[in-house]
Amino acid sequence: MISVAVVGPESTGKTTLTQSLSEHFKAVWVKEYARNFLENLGRPYEQADLLSIAAGQLKSLNEEARNANGLLLQDTDLMVIKIWSHYKYGNVNPWIDMQLGMNLPDYYILTYYDIPYEEDPLREHPEKRAELFDIYESELKKLPVPYVVVQGSPEKRLNDAIHSINTIL
Repeated sequence: MISVAVVGPESTGKTTLTQSLSEHFKAVWVKEYARNFLENLGRPYEQADLLSIAAGQLKSLNEEARNANGLLLQDTDLMVIKIWSHYKYGNVNPWIDMQLGMNLPDYYILTYYDIPYEEDPLREHPEKRAELFDIYESELKKLPVPYVVVQGSPEKRLNDAIHSINTIL
């Protein structure tokens, strides 16, 4: 099985792209666990909540992997939680780092910030997308996992992502 994670700053089209890839490849996709968790939290989240989010994302990954048929797509992974923890709190729980290292996908797709920002109560830094993109790319360069940056219109992003996935299938 090949696992592909779509990552990037907030409001850069990760979910839209992952869902479209899932439809194109008829592949299982792992949804972002944090969204449902935070919508039902009933209070502002704290750094300790990131452990629960990471554990929930891993549980979802393992559950969906059982249903995958050759390709598994992830709408975010622990890379997102790691970067967010470090950016917001200045550190990362070692368990999150360890689990990321043990659960790396085979390929990353990094979404660029060249699409309009969409307001959402869970989003925090519309003005920081460029800075966060640079952090994502820097972190991806440290990993032994290939990645591609997709940008442009949703159609161009999808076509570029399909092409890049086809090269690894």
